[in-house]
Amino acid sequence: MKPEKTHIALNAPQCKGRILKVVIVSKACVVGAYQTKLEAIGRSADLTVVVPPYWKEARGNLTLERSHTDGYDLRVLPMRFNGQYHLHYYPDLPKLLHEIKPDVLHMDEEPYSFVTWHGMRVGRKLNAKLVFFSWQNILRRYPPPFRWIERQILNWSHFGIMGNAAAEQVWRSKGYRGDSATFPQFGVSMGLFTPKERCPSRPFTIGSANRRLNPEKGVDLILQAAAQLTGDWCIKIAGDGGARDELEQLARQLGIAERVHFLGKIGSEDVPEFLRSLDVLVLSSRTLPTWKEQFGRVLTEAMACEVAVIGSDSGEIPHVIGDAGLIFREDDVAGLHAHLRLLQENVELREDFGRKGRQRVLQQYTQDQIASKTVAVYRSLNDT
Repeated sequence: MKPEKTHIALNAPQCKGRILKVVIVSKACVVGAYQTKLEAIGRSADLTVVVPPYWKEARGNLTLERSHTDGYDLRVLPMRFNGQYHLHYYPDLPKLLHEIKPDVLHMDEEPYSFVTWHGMRVGRKLNAKLVFFSWQNILRRYPPPFRWIERQILNWSHFGIMGNAAAEQVWRSKGYRGDSATFPQFGVSMGLFTPKERCPSRPFTIGSANRRLNPEKGVDLILQAAAQLTGDWCIKIAGDGGARDELEQLARQLGIAERVHFLGKIGSEDVPEFLRSLDVLVLSSRTLPTWKEQFGRVLTEAMACEVAVIGSDSGEIPHVIGDAGLIFREDDVAGLHAHLRLLQENVELREDFGRKGRQRVLQQYTQDQIASKTVAVYRSLNDT
């Protein structure tokens, strides 16, 4: 077994050296807004990024957006078992890796998935440094063959990037002994997520933005808490999913249907304008036995737009918000209502949270910062 290594701080300026050849494999990078990180990495490395033509989700396909593709080579490869997190892989990836012979192979995927094993098996033979990424913040034990896949990947990997502090604990407890660092998969593009002066005539506008309107996102709590507000207010709900019908029915039962606007799925490039139309963004996640909030990216995007944020205490949410917003206990409708009423009545407090939020993002969560930390990982591996 490898000797146990350490959690590495990556705040120092990146060192200069030869241009590294890096391959990133990431289905997440079909999203156009995420690709600004790739452009930033491409300024410091000879970068190739592998994505599928789409990623299959329950409510439809997430189709590749070619929004930010300068400075690196975007390779679109066919994927088998598309939509299956544990089983998907790219049949043509071995051929591409043999063609490029990367110094670093960054599998932007979880260590229990076949796609990570499939890529690393080849990268190992090519003597590439191997990196994985994980959001996994709940300790899970998988049956064979995924248990065996996971064990091999943890043994092969030179570096693990953890999306939250709990993921670090999970993988250490499962036997990972390599180097690691904790920072999110993607940051915020500050040129896209910018503040906008509020229209004084609009109602107090509460927002919720989730790709899937599943029960664990707790959007029902927002409806119940807002229903007790007085004055002029409305709710905008972005996203789609299995719980939408129940949420629409709940809004009718609460007598607030005319105040609640279900916008459906919105494209990644439309998210900034949606956020700028809000006075407060609420992420009301609730922990389930098999899930708790891993980060809450929409919080940092709203904060970058100087929108006040409220979050539950599920998973990583309190650490993301810090002192730049308000936290309530999971499933506490009264607590959420009190926070909403406070921000509805206090414009100065909303604006103060907005300023603090943008400053917090500038200090910790910009896309350039995440790219710089990622490149620092690659450089540290090249120095070993």
